[in-house]
Amino acid sequence: MSEQISNGNDQSIGGADGLPDLAVITGASSGIGLELAREFGMHGFDLVVAAEDEGIHRIPDELAGCDRRVIAIQADLATFDGVEMLVDGIEALGRPVTAAAINAGVGVGGAFVDGRLEDHLRLVGLNVTGAVHLTGRLLPAMVARGSGRLLFTSSIAATMPGPYASTYNASKSFLYSFAEAIRVELADAGVTVTALMPGPTDTEFFERAGIEDTKLGQSKKDDPAEVAREGFEALMAGEDHVVAGSFKNKAQVAAAKVLPDSTTAKAHAAMGRPGSGDSSS
Repeated sequence: MSEQISNGNDQSIGGADGLPDLAVITGASSGIGLELAREFGMHGFDLVVAAEDEGIHRIPDELAGCDRRVIAIQADLATFDGVEMLVDGIEALGRPVTAAAINAGVGVGGAFVDGRLEDHLRLVGLNVTGAVHLTGRLLPAMVARGSGRLLFTSSIAATMPGPYASTYNASKSFLYSFAEAIRVELADAGVTVTALMPGPTDTEFFERAGIEDTKLGQSKKDDPAEVAREGFEALMAGEDHVVAGSFKNKAQVAAAKVLPDSTTAKAHAAMGRPGSGDSSS
C-alpha cells in the first residue's frame, strides 16, 4: 500500500467525522480508471485506487494536484485473495465508502478456439467474478447506512455478441445486466447504481487485448477523460446508465436494440476479425 496525503493532512487513519467522502476506484493505474479517480479527487473525495500492476503506486503522486488523500493498493482483483486484500486495505481506514467505481477489466482478442483458455478464464475472473465479489463486500455497508453510489464500467459491447471478443462482450453484458438488476433491488435503500458504457476509448486496452490490427483497434477513439467525466456526472445524478463518448456510440447502441443479434454479431466480426485493419483485408 502506498499513499499521498495532500495539503499537509496528517490525520490518522480511523474515524470518518469531518473527513471527506471516500471513493474506491479499481483499474485506476491508467485509462478510464485513472481519469475516474481524477474526477472523484477534483470533486472533493479522498481516494483508494487499486490495480494489479505496479503502476498503481505512482498514482498518488500523479493525482497530487487534486488536493485529496490518495491511497494506492496493488491487488490482483481476478483472484479471491486479491479482492480480499483490497477490502482489508479499505477496512483498515475505518471510514465508510461513499462511492465505488468498479472499473477494472481486460479483453482477449481473436477466435475463442485459437486463444488460451486460461486467458479467457482470467478475463471472467476479473471482469465478472471480481466485480461481483467486490460489490458483495462493499454493498452491505452502504445499504446499512442508507447511502452510497456504485458505478460499473460496462461497454457498448454489452449490447451485441462479440465474435473475436466473445468472452469480453459477454462479460460486459453481464455487468450491464447485473448493474440494472441490483439498481432495482436497491431502489428504496438509498444506494444508486449506474452503468458506464463507453465505446472505443484511447487507452492501453487494445494493445493489451492484442487487437491493434483490427478495424476496431484502428478506429477513431474517444478521450478517456471525457468518458470518465460523463460517467462521474451520471453517477452523481443517479442515472441508471450512460452511453459515453461520441454520437457514433449512441447510434450503435440504438441500432443494436432493433437489429437481430445475428446481424450485430456479423457486424462485430467484421470489425474485430484479426488482421481486418490491414488495408489489404
